[in-house]
Amino acid sequence: MATVKLTADDFERTVSENGIVLVDFWASWCGPCRMFAPVFEQTSRAHPDIVFGKVDTEAERSLAAAARISSIPTLMAFKDGALVFSQPGALPAATLEQVIAAVRNLDMDQACTDAAPREKESV
Repeated sequence: MATVKLTADDFERTVSENGIVLVDFWASWCGPCRMFAPVFEQTSRAHPDIVFGKVDTEAERSLAAAARISSIPTLMAFKDGALVFSQPGALPAATLEQVIAAVRNLDMDQACTDAAPREKESV
């Protein structure tokens, strides 16, 4: 699957209705974003079961603000509707593959169990 453009209108639905979603927050004027774009696109073709979305932070300022994007490119990974990874910076292809493997192997039941005590402490 090639990458898909995500907007404020379809972002939440896309994240919640798909098992794994990787999102690249980018801007056309950003050099590192332009370097990462072909890596992201090529990787999307190798993983047709994953949604690879792109958010243009210039066109989707409110979405970028809601996602607390302060540096671009920023890659976010969602699994079963939950944010499980967020990192700014252009990733090399091998590192992106490692992120994908980690997200695939993440046991969401265990992650939720592990997160529950931390949530109680922060309240």
